[in-house]
Amino acid sequence: MRALAILCAAVLGAACTPSDDLVGRGLPPDTPLAAPGHVPGAADEVDPMIVGDRLLAADQPELAIDAYLRAAARDGMTQGIRLSIASANIELGRLGQAEALLRDVLEEDPQNAGAMNNLGVVLLEQGEWGEAHRVLRAAFALQPTPEIRDNLLVSETKLASRTYADAHNENAFTLTERGNGVVTLSAP
Repeated sequence: MRALAILCAAVLGAACTPSDDLVGRGLPPDTPLAAPGHVPGAADEVDPMIVGDRLLAADQPELAIDAYLRAAARDGMTQGIRLSIASANIELGRLGQAEALLRDVLEEDPQNAGAMNNLGVVLLEQGEWGEAHRVLRAAFALQPTPEIRDNLLVSETKLASRTYADAHNENAFTLTERGNGVVTLSAP
């Protein structure tokens, strides 16, 4: 008999819907169920861009890229998302990927000083000092911030300290005078 009572209680409990329980407590039947502290109608998800920025600041660039890609899936591949992914790639040392993203942003918006600055930094890291200096000079003309100025000064220093051997590979041709004013090029 006791087993039958337990079975009936289970069947009756299963037959009650959550809205029946809410009505029994004086709430309207269309009240959504929510976890404690949850505000119905509030955003259910933290903005993945914020998550990515915080992960990047916490020196977690790989996880930051994952968050930025979630933002791209939601919002499309915007300029801001591409800039953020490029920054994470710079942190990871993926300079080629960062350069491609930054050039895409600059193709759409040639006046984006932040993208120019980041591209200049990437070019400096790759040893492209002349192009880096040109890009950083243009970025500083658009937005004369201390950070861009510092990067511009680094590029000027690199250009000033560059020697002819730095500009060309060590297997450069040499000039050899053969006599009677005849000069020839020879490979080492």
